[in-house]
Amino acid sequence: MNAVSILQTEQTMSSREIAELTGKRHDNVMRDIREMLIELHGEGGLLKFEGTYLNEQNGQRYPLFDLPKRETLILVSGYNLTMRAKIIDRWQELETRAADPARVLSDPAAMRGLLLVYAEKQIALQGEIEEMRPQVQALERIAISDGSLCITDAAKTLQVQPKALFAFLKAHHWIYTRQGDNAYIAYQAKLQAGLLEHKTTVVSRSDGSEKTTTQVRVTPKGLTRLAQEFPPVAEAA
Repeated sequence: MNAVSILQTEQTMSSREIAELTGKRHDNVMRDIREMLIELHGEGGLLKFEGTYLNEQNGQRYPLFDLPKRETLILVSGYNLTMRAKIIDRWQELETRAADPARVLSDPAAMRGLLLVYAEKQIALQGEIEEMRPQVQALERIAISDGSLCITDAAKTLQVQPKALFAFLKAHHWIYTRQGDNAYIAYQAKLQAGLLEHKTTVVSRSDGSEKTTTQVRVTPKGLTRLAQEFPPVAEAA
């Protein structure tokens, strides 16, 4: 399989292509690439190069890496001369094709490879969309639901500790307290954005007098924003 993309801004070579050219096992190439990328870009840099491919025999998807020229040449610098020569020759072929699109279009093998790569990427994208669908639907249900929640109930809905949510809201300028008063107040910007609201309640005292209290409540829109911004923290048992 030709796993090299040549109709994009930056050419890449897949770990499967590298394995085929060098005669190394794909899992060993994946290991070498992972170690190299961590050293070059750190753990967080791996995501930029990760991809998947479809195994036509069992219909399952498996991981691979897509490397641009720089990372590919750094990788094979540790391989023997014959392996390095095959990779360099392959890159020269790709760059020649990229410089002459007509040649690609007239090469049936190249076109099949391009179509296969495109199809695999579309399948992978569709799979990611399907995995995200339940989360998106849940957020949509929250966003269009009626009514607001007190912060404690909002924390339960988000499956986080109430004290952690209060701390997050204070640290990120959602709520504050006035000096000498323990009641929380929403920042005006959050009120105007429709993320929070104030609910005023009149409470009758035992002596017949009345007391007005104001409670900050999280709107469905605010709950949706918090679900995206605030990482879940499991509540203590």
